Amino acid sequence: MKALKVAIVHDWLVGGGAERVVYELHQIFPEAPIYTSYCNDEWRAKMDGKVITGFLQNWPFSKLRKLLPPLRIWWITRLNLTGYELIISSSGAEAKGIKNRKWQKADGKWVQPVHINYCHAPTHYYWSRYEEYLANPGWGVFNSLGRFGLRLLVGPLRKWDYKAAQRPDHIIANSTHTQTAVKTYYGRDSVVIHPPVDTLRFQLTTHDSQLTTRTGFVIAGRQTPYKRVDLAVAACTLLGVPLTVIGNGPDHQNLKSMAGPTITFVTNATDVQVAQYFAQALGFIFPGIDDFGITPVEAMAAGTPVIAYKAGGALDYITPKTGLFFEHQTTDSLQNALKRFNSSSYNTDDLQAAAKKFSNDVFRKNIRQEIGRIIQ
Repeated sequence: MKALKVAIVHDWLVGGGAERVVYELHQIFPEAPIYTSYCNDEWRAKMDGKVITGFLQNWPFSKLRKLLPPLRIWWITRLNLTGYELIISSSGAEAKGIKNRKWQKADGKWVQPVHINYCHAPTHYYWSRYEEYLANPGWGVFNSLGRFGLRLLVGPLRKWDYKAAQRPDHIIANSTHTQTAVKTYYGRDSVVIHPPVDTLRFQLTTHDSQLTTRTGFVIAGRQTPYKRVDLAVAACTLLGVPLTVIGNGPDHQNLKSMAGPTITFVTNATDVQVAQYFAQALGFIFPGIDDFGITPVEAMAAGTPVIAYKAGGALDYITPKTGLFFEHQTTDSLQNALKRFNSSSYNTDDLQAAAKKFSNDVFRKNIRQEIGRIIQ
C-alpha cells in the first residue's frame, strides 16, 4: 500500500469497542490526526497526542455532550480536511457526515480524497433502537427533556443521517448484522471487517489458570436494559446456578433486587481480573443483541464457550465448536439452553483458534488489504 496522507474522524473518544477500532487505525497510520468531538485524557494519551477536538471538548455540561447530536453535526460538517488523500471515519453516529468531495491539492498534485467509513451501526437512536432511547434517553433527571427533544428532532435528524451515510465512497461494516442494517436504513452496500479483539490478553490468562477448576457462569458489560443482563440473572436465579455479573450501569440496582443467592456482582474488576473470571467460568452468557459483541469473543479467547441469543453479531462467531444459541429472548428459553449446555463438549484449542480470527493483527491485515483494494 502506497504512502498516503490520512485523516481519521471519530464520533467521540471515551472508551469502548469503537475506540479500539480507532486505536488500531492509529497503529496503522501513526501520523494521521484523529478528529473527534471530544476525548478524555486516557484516550488522548493512547493516541499519542494526535487527537484534535472541537468546542464540545470544554463544554460545561460534560455528561450532556454525547446527547447533543445537532452540535456534533455542526462541528463535524465544518471540519477542514483539505489536503488529505484518504479520510477514514469510524462512526456509529455523526462522523460519517464529513464533507470532502472537492478536489484538493496535496503534495503538488490535485487529488480527490477517498472517504472510507467504518460503520459500527446505523445510528441507534434514530433507527433500530429509537423506541429504547425514547423509553430511557439516559439523561437521568433530564429524561423528560430528552424524550421531548428526540420526538421533536428525530424526523429531520433521520433525514440528515441518511444523507450523511451517502457521503462515504466505501462503507465497511463491523458484522453481517450491521451490513444488513446499512442496506436496510441507508440503502448502501458494504464489506464486512470484524472489529479488533485483544485475544492475546485472554489466552495468556488461560495459560496461567490451567489448573483452575471451572465453575459457574459469567456475564460482563455495561448494565443497560438492551443488554438483557436481567435474563441471565433471572435464569441463573431460578436454576440455582452460580453467575458472576461483571460491570455496572443504570440497570445495576434493578438487577441486584431480582438476584438470588447464587448471583455475585463485581463492579470494579481490573482488566486482569476480568480475564481471570472469564477463564474460570464454565460458560459466558450473552443474552442481548449487539452489532458485533466483543466480550463473547474475549471469552472464547479465554477458552470459555458462549451461550448467546440467536441474533446480531453473535451469528458471526457462535458455532457448534464455540457455544450454543437460545432462540427466544426470554428467561425460559435461556434456562432451557443452560440445561442443555455441557462444558465438556468444548475444546479450549478450538475456542481459541476461533477467537484468533478476530485478533488485532487480523483486523490490521484486513483493513490494509481493503484500503489497498480501493486505492490502487
